[in-house]
Amino acid sequence: MAGRPALLLLLLPLLASLAAGAAIGGSAEAAEALGWRAEPAEAAAGGLNATVSTEVEFGVCTVTCGIGIREVLLTSGCPGTEAKCIVRVEECRGPVDCGWGTPISEDLACVKMPCIYIRPENRFKYVWKMLILNKTALILPNDSAIMEVCRDTHSVTFQCETQENGNIIASVKYTVYAKTEMQTKKSRRTETGQSRRTTTDAILVFCLATGIIVTVSVIFAMIFMILHWAAVKAIWKSKSGQDNQDKKLANKRSLCNME
Repeated sequence: MAGRPALLLLLLPLLASLAAGAAIGGSAEAAEALGWRAEPAEAAAGGLNATVSTEVEFGVCTVTCGIGIREVLLTSGCPGTEAKCIVRVEECRGPVDCGWGTPISEDLACVKMPCIYIRPENRFKYVWKMLILNKTALILPNDSAIMEVCRDTHSVTFQCETQENGNIIASVKYTVYAKTEMQTKKSRRTETGQSRRTTTDAILVFCLATGIIVTVSVIFAMIFMILHWAAVKAIWKSKSGQDNQDKKLANKRSLCNME
């Protein structure tokens, strides 16, 4: 009976360590059940060092103004033998003012103009304005990313501001010409195209005629030489002989002068 208290005192530390181990095991099982996984301290430290030592390079922005996207490249630690690999794609910003834009489509009646944005387009707010010379711009009720307007009797300038959280991140302007101006421009383009076509045709005709004349002349010269080859040969020989005689006389004169 006296030895039982001593035995209990010896067993208490063992029971405490077993209880702690069971608690730790239960926590690990619960963590695995929740999808968590504990990593060794060395692995965690290695992962931290790898994160710190990685080098990141930013790709070229898809736009020179407004808002666009760019690639973020990893230059070390890529899988396999790849020197660079894409980590993610992020937004990039350029100057707000994008100047004059190009409509999506236009004809003699209407023009369709886009604002500057990236998807999803409903993330931004669009403010369309009609710019009036020496007056305050008129804000239009249209708040969509694309606006279609029909031509009037006079030209009108529109501007679209793309806003995010109350800040302007992009701005672009369009000029919608009047119907009469578009008709005049179209007629001028037609006349210019016709004049260029006429000039090109004249040059081609001149080159073709010159080529034909030169070719015919060469053919006639070859035919003449073939038909009168003997006479041509005699003329060539006589010319060669005359040249030789002239050379001899020149040599004799030079010798006489030397004497």
